[in-house]
Amino acid sequence: MTGDASLLTGLTLKHGGYVTYGDNNKGKIIGSGDIGVKGSLIIHNVLLVEGLKHNLLSISQLCDKGLEVTF
Repeated sequence: MTGDASLLTGLTLKHGGYVTYGDNNKGKIIGSGDIGVKGSLIIHNVLLVEGLKHNLLSISQLCDKGLEVTF
């Protein structure tokens, strides 16, 4: 998720929907798009969330897509 539309390519606006954060606050979904560099890793269906101040990445969703995450 991101709050910065300039990071996304192929932005599609959405009408309605919310995400719930760990502290039970909610953010309104404005749209979705892709983020990354052509020829490298591209993450699809990244949500654009109104007022989100930090980019959030779900490690479990990356693993569900078959990617390996190493720290």
